[in-house]
Amino acid sequence: MAQPDFWDDPAKAKETNQELARLKDTVAAWEKVYSKHQDQMVLFELADEEDDADALGEVAAELAGLQKDVESLELSSLLNGEYDSYNAILSIHPGAGGTEAQDWGQMLLRMYTRWAENRNFEVEMLDYLPGEEAGVKSVTLLIKGHNAYGYLRAEKGVHRLVRISPFDASGRRHTSFASVDVLPEVEQDVDVELNPNDLRIDTYRASGAGGQHVNKTSSAVRITHIPTGIVVQCQSERSQHANREAAMKILLSKLVERKLMEQQQKLQELRGDQGEIAWGNQIRSYIFCPYTLVKDHRTDTEVANVQAVMDGEIDVFIEAYLRSQKSASASQVAK
Repeated sequence: MAQPDFWDDPAKAKETNQELARLKDTVAAWEKVYSKHQDQMVLFELADEEDDADALGEVAAELAGLQKDVESLELSSLLNGEYDSYNAILSIHPGAGGTEAQDWGQMLLRMYTRWAENRNFEVEMLDYLPGEEAGVKSVTLLIKGHNAYGYLRAEKGVHRLVRISPFDASGRRHTSFASVDVLPEVEQDVDVELNPNDLRIDTYRASGAGGQHVNKTSSAVRITHIPTGIVVQCQSERSQHANREAAMKILLSKLVERKLMEQQQKLQELRGDQGEIAWGNQIRSYIFCPYTLVKDHRTDTEVANVQAVMDGEIDVFIEAYLRSQKSASASQVAK
């Protein structure tokens, strides 16, 4: 960065600055834990010499917190994928079931928003299509923060809800499904070909809340990538230009995901048949009735406090998934 020509290439300079910030955060987190450990070692030695039971109790309490900090560092070390440090584009699509399923989509939207806020991540709405009576038909968020994609990729899949429906006058139990898709937010310089001639761009009037401007102008944008058939849309911004930029961002991320999937498929063919590797129709169940339980079917991780999970406390599931992936990778290497 000290070189006189550093800012001659603004895009590369920005990337370098971002990398520097990530490295500083990593080092600072380790130094904070190390400093805490050193302080507690000194306090323990003094308390032990003086046989001070109260001081020893304080050390024990501080060590419990230190253990959580170390576990957090260990979890961060698992996020070493090519795009793990990137921002995340998260989309929620309710399954069949009308209002009940759309309300479940809204509940998941709130859960992920709360999770992001608890981590001091920034949440930006890229696309929002409200339900006819309640909930959402679809929603796409941009979640900005270090390792946002690395964490949230654990959430990709089908999420199942079991509860007494507030929309059923008979008070019957209903099962609803919603799919969650997670992509890394990538920049234009990523090694993915995007030929303007391969794009069909349509504009239309946005639906839902937004006032007269939204309803009277064709500000919403839909982009079709003709070679792959991928279709993305955005209508959350007031201007067509802003919606087009957001839609292009989503499209680029989907093309990167497609490229990654093709690479993984080639690796799988080289490894040969390894048996069943699919997650099944659902990755997690959220049960409100007849008992309360949230269970991740990939790792068998369970939490009885459903409300805490719906308030964004999903790190236990993310951590279990990342550790299981690490173990699976280690096993494969061993083979």
